[in-house]
Amino acid sequence: MKTIMIVYGTRPEGIKIAPLVLALSRAHSLKPLVVSTRQHTDMLDQVNTFFGITPDVTLDVFRSNPSLNLLSARILDQLDPLLVEHAPDALLVQGDTTTVMAAGIAAFYRRIPLVHLEAGLRSGNIMSPYPEEANRKIVSQIAALHLAPTPEARDNLLGEHVRPENIAVTGNTVIDALHYTVSQDVPFTDPSVQKVVDSGRRILLVTSHRRESIGEPMQHTARALAQIADLFPEDVILFPIHKNPAVRDIFVPALDPKPNVVFTEPLDYPQFAHALDASHIVLTDSGGVQEEAPSLGKPVLVLRDNTERPEAITAGTVKLVGTDTERIVFEVTRLKNNPDTYRAMATAVNPYGDGHATERSIAAIEQLLGIGTRKPDFAPHVVPRVA
Repeated sequence: MKTIMIVYGTRPEGIKIAPLVLALSRAHSLKPLVVSTRQHTDMLDQVNTFFGITPDVTLDVFRSNPSLNLLSARILDQLDPLLVEHAPDALLVQGDTTTVMAAGIAAFYRRIPLVHLEAGLRSGNIMSPYPEEANRKIVSQIAALHLAPTPEARDNLLGEHVRPENIAVTGNTVIDALHYTVSQDVPFTDPSVQKVVDSGRRILLVTSHRRESIGEPMQHTARALAQIADLFPEDVILFPIHKNPAVRDIFVPALDPKPNVVFTEPLDYPQFAHALDASHIVLTDSGGVQEEAPSLGKPVLVLRDNTERPEAITAGTVKLVGTDTERIVFEVTRLKNNPDTYRAMATAVNPYGDGHATERSIAAIEQLLGIGTRKPDFAPHVVPRVA
């Protein structure tokens, strides 16, 4: 049996590797060795608990709010002895975090084949999102197997001269995780959220946290939300607000007086998935939400000027609106007041997955290690809305 070490550290990574870890735990040819850096702490623990994952090893890298350089150094320093001790047949990372970049380099230095889950995403601007765009480009230079979620991601890699035989188009495992999660009975721990969901009112679900938006761009978003709250008093804005004081200092004073704005602490993944399912429109600067919402038939307006996930824009499920106040108000109003516009976004082709990304990923890894054969690549098609 071959051993594959899976290294992850943040909540989004935990969500997207969870289906893979669970499937590998039942496999006969591959054994997972799960290593958590806990780059996110409590948020990652919530994901592990929900999916029933207990890491085999937990590193101690995220103390005293380290800089990106110090965090990278700690991951390299603490992971290297594990690579020597366990000598895995491959190491898998997901996405574009500092954990991904540092673990990828550690594997490369030890000549261990690197598998990159969710490979090939590109925004075209190395400073946005920062530092994620640089992280994923670095990892693409050293990966032995690129598990691209979409044909567009594959094309990005081909454009950077990655050999075609080293790329498998799998779909995104976040869809596998989402299908499972919304099928579970998950109560909301905050009564105010449960009250909003039970009210039957149209919900504008908002998330905003990206560091490049803090300051004037986020202030523009706050003004837009205040106007939207006034324009649509019968609807509700549900805002799980990031713990960063710089984020709260912008949004809370601008929106707290509004009776139809409900702030809540950050929701754990299962609760957020159910809030997403209950929403009418999503306004976000998150990357993962751009992938999840189309599977639930939710139009997404993205508070960014670019995205490394252009497939949903092409498909029509996502629109970039930036942080211009007037633009945000216009686009939200258009979706709320025009049923045809709303329907067009809500029923567009889902470009991100069909719930079988995990199977394709495992088959591609087995082929890399000489113990199996790949499955046909994922090709986007209309996926029925999750009930």
